[in-house]
Amino acid sequence: MKITVDIDCTPEEARQLMGLPDVSDMQQEVVDEIRKRLLAGLDAMDPQAMLQGWNPAGTEGWEQIQKMFWSGLAAAGQDNKDKKE
Repeated sequence: MKITVDIDCTPEEARQLMGLPDVSDMQQEVVDEIRKRLLAGLDAMDPQAMLQGWNPAGTEGWEQIQKMFWSGLAAAGQDNKDKKE
């Protein structure tokens, strides 16, 4: 013998039928908290904020790096010139 029962109900009605708790309020709170954290994380992805994090000295730090780079190139060029002579 085979018995089939079809129940046509909404998810809320199914939860009530099975005696499960309604967690929709808690679920909404979790979604709101995740959204808040994601939006806060987007602020950290601002290019200006990222550059400030990488180089807190600002443009002076970049100028120092550039001077160091050029002085290194000048020294390398002078070494090559001395070796050729």
